[in-house]
Amino acid sequence: MSELIEGLPDAVALRCLARVPFYLHPKLELVSRSWRAVVHSAELFKTRQEVKSTEEFLCVCAYDPENLWQLYDPLRDLWITLPVLPSQVRHLAYFGAVSTAGKLFVLGGGSDAVDPLTGDHDGSFATDAVWSYDPVTRHWAVCASMLVPRAMFACCVLDGKIAVAGGFTSYRKSISQAEIYDPEKDVWTSIPDLQHAHNAACTGIVIQGKMHVLHKGLSTVQIYDKETQGWIVHDSSWLQGPMAVVKGEVYVMSHGLIQKQVGETRKVVVSASEFRRRIGCAMIGLEDDIYIIGGVIEPERWNWDIKKVSDVDVLSLGSERPVWRHATPMTQCKGTVFGCTQLRI
Repeated sequence: MSELIEGLPDAVALRCLARVPFYLHPKLELVSRSWRAVVHSAELFKTRQEVKSTEEFLCVCAYDPENLWQLYDPLRDLWITLPVLPSQVRHLAYFGAVSTAGKLFVLGGGSDAVDPLTGDHDGSFATDAVWSYDPVTRHWAVCASMLVPRAMFACCVLDGKIAVAGGFTSYRKSISQAEIYDPEKDVWTSIPDLQHAHNAACTGIVIQGKMHVLHKGLSTVQIYDKETQGWIVHDSSWLQGPMAVVKGEVYVMSHGLIQKQVGETRKVVVSASEFRRRIGCAMIGLEDDIYIIGGVIEPERWNWDIKKVSDVDVLSLGSERPVWRHATPMTQCKGTVFGCTQLRI
């Protein structure tokens, strides 16, 4: 590494560059070859952690255009477009998306394109492929494949590792298998199967350090206990609908309301009647806020036009009275959101 800033030791210059916001990194690398090398070095991102200048982003992938991801910077209210995911599957959907070890991971899934005559999916309905996006190199890479191809499955991060469970291996076959991935070793390992494999899509959230698997349309919740390495089944009265976790609290959008789920009880937080006709949107928590992103507007009666939206609405929970505000819409993506997760860079 040659002298980065004239008159400064490289160690000091590195700490200066580490404080530059991530969205300006493409401009930093235009300054010189040495700056370009630093911007694409793991050392810079390690220094960002040391000087506490890391930033939280939201990662979003929607229906249109296919296989494109964007990062949302909440501090600057701007969107950054990532390189297209180089999957062989067109219009990849039904996948899992999480972040850990400073990378975005996209797991499994398959094509959402269906032959109207046969009902078969274009390409494959479920795959075992795993991709990671590294903000250091700004490239996608292929990771070790899952042990079982799956789509519409639960996916969470537990102690830095990625746990997946349930889902479907084909359009009609649900599975109970579960496994966990170590991003440092790039290795998948089997964990105990779910107690029940329901014929329904499932999602996963982490509450109090435990993975909860919820099945669409069912009251059953399956909880993974890391100490006993087994699943506990609860018949809960949880609400159905988009769900987000904010500082350990679970919020659900259902029946035109956003409610906080506390155990078996719930508390109305705010009206969300304007989202009644907006389906396929993402709901995710970040800091004290809940973000409602993208989706489609259901057509009114006698009008079959479906409107794909890129809107971003934010509910701030930090004050005594929750307040809605509009954020900058997605600049490249719109429609049903296929994947949404946080990423700290």
